[in-house]
Amino acid sequence: MTAQPNNTSFPFSLDRPSNPQEAEGFCSALSGTMEALLSVIEMETDLVRAGKLKEAGELQADKARLIHEYTRGMMTAKEHAVALGNLAPAATQSLRRQHGEFQPVLRINLAVLSTARDVATNLVATVAKAAGAKNATAPTTYGRTGAAPEGPQSARGIAVNQAL
Repeated sequence: MTAQPNNTSFPFSLDRPSNPQEAEGFCSALSGTMEALLSVIEMETDLVRAGKLKEAGELQADKARLIHEYTRGMMTAKEHAVALGNLAPAATQSLRRQHGEFQPVLRINLAVLSTARDVATNLVATVAKAAGAKNATAPTTYGRTGAAPEGPQSARGIAVNQAL
């Protein structure tokens, strides 16, 4: 495998570790990224559950950056698994355990986000249905003059209560 150039945007080296200190440093930095991502995900989950969607949305930039770092770190760890396991077996095992504990938290977060999306979709659909309900009462047969009925008309407007 060809070593990739080190990217300074990551808190860890993308190069193959060549000594125990580099391997320990990589595992430690990736563990820190996982902890930071876990913290952001837990905050997002709590905010969405509390209905504070705007505040949860403000976490997206940090979450996206940390997901990118985490994903790239895990790909690098997989790529250099043998070297990491040989040079820092305890740190590598700890990283595997932490990764395993991370998965259920991600599942909970995804479930909460999915539920929030479903609620929002149902709310929008209900509002659209209610707004178009007046148009549904228009006759669909020919009128007294023999003219065809006009097509559906768009809603004249809706009011949204933002206090909810």
